[in-house]
Amino acid sequence: MKRFEELFEELQTKIAANDPNSGTVRELNQGIHFIGKKINEEAGEVWIAAEYEGKEKTAEEISQLLYHLQVMMIASGLTLEDVYKYL
Repeated sequence: MKRFEELFEELQTKIAANDPNSGTVRELNQGIHFIGKKINEEAGEVWIAAEYEGKEKTAEEISQLLYHLQVMMIASGLTLEDVYKYL
């Protein structure tokens, strides 16, 4: 199990390695517009899961949303601290 901070570090490491087989690298290379569409898609899936599919599926969808949000943070040059100051 990963924590939010651990995931962010892992994603940064993957991106720094620039592995073309990494889904994270491919997503980042497609740009902010693509990442934004993934965030919108995942947010909708969170809503549907919460409404109709139960806790386990909702947790899974939230984890995917958090992943894409972190990719957007990296694409936008944001750190965890940049976001935390608004929580």
